Amino acid sequence: MRTSLKFAALLIALGCFLNMEAAGQRRGSARTITVPLTLRSGELARQLQPADFTVLENGEAQQVLSVRGIDRAPLALAVLIQDDVVSSVGNDIRGIGAFIRRQPEGSRVMVGYLRAGSLQVRQRFTTNAERAVSALRVPAGVAGIGPYNPYVQIVEALRRFESVPTGRRAIIVVSDGVDVSRGVDSSSPTQSIDLQRAINEAQRRGVAVYSIYAPTAGLTANGNNILVNNGQSSLTRLSDETGGRAFFQGTNAPVSFDPFLRQIDQALSRQLALTYLSTSTRNGFRRLKIESNVAGLRFEYPTGVDRK
Repeated sequence: MRTSLKFAALLIALGCFLNMEAAGQRRGSARTITVPLTLRSGELARQLQPADFTVLENGEAQQVLSVRGIDRAPLALAVLIQDDVVSSVGNDIRGIGAFIRRQPEGSRVMVGYLRAGSLQVRQRFTTNAERAVSALRVPAGVAGIGPYNPYVQIVEALRRFESVPTGRRAIIVVSDGVDVSRGVDSSSPTQSIDLQRAINEAQRRGVAVYSIYAPTAGLTANGNNILVNNGQSSLTRLSDETGGRAFFQGTNAPVSFDPFLRQIDQALSRQLALTYLSTSTRNGFRRLKIESNVAGLRFEYPTGVDRK
């Protein structure tokens, strides 16, 4: 009898523990969050310290743990090219290769192409710059080979950052940004479900997205103003809300990507990985506000973090 009572008490205790664990998973818990922060102006006379920044999540102050630059946080970069962009983009492949070679030693680079069906990864994250450059190829430039929706493949690429250390992270995506997977209405930056998913995933993983608009052979090369405007606006939203920047030159493909790549290069050289302790016990989106007490310092960062 005494043994049975002890066994019953053990089962009750185990049940209580499992219920508490499940409740904790539902509520979430305090955790460290790393976000990309890119300096836009302000000469640095000294190394920035955690005390130089204030982080607010939904208006609540959080503890800044570290601020790491190039010397302490190597870059993880994914280069993504939509495979049905117009053939003139092929002239910029050499420039993209030169950009990869310019990244600091220790940077990890992945190369992928956005195609119908899935992401074609030509090179997984590697610290060998030449291997990444050799994975680049001229896009197919053929109507129908690209996705109806580039954001599904962008989400797939973002999930591959799971394999690299937390730190400075970025994506460069060459795309028309148009999502017509659910009809023309879904191409609006406020209506695309997968655009929102890509933003959430980038915010969750601390990845700044730099986008370069290029029309596609079968959809936007003919200058459809509605689709072009929606695509460019969608890419702008993706970049703005993740702490990156969007680049485009009218409705046509840029004459050269070089001016854009130089600006991205400069931005990445001034990108910091800011890590703080998020004390919220709730999952989901939390709006960010980051401030600094260093005079003249201006910077870009994601609009929020998405906890899961």
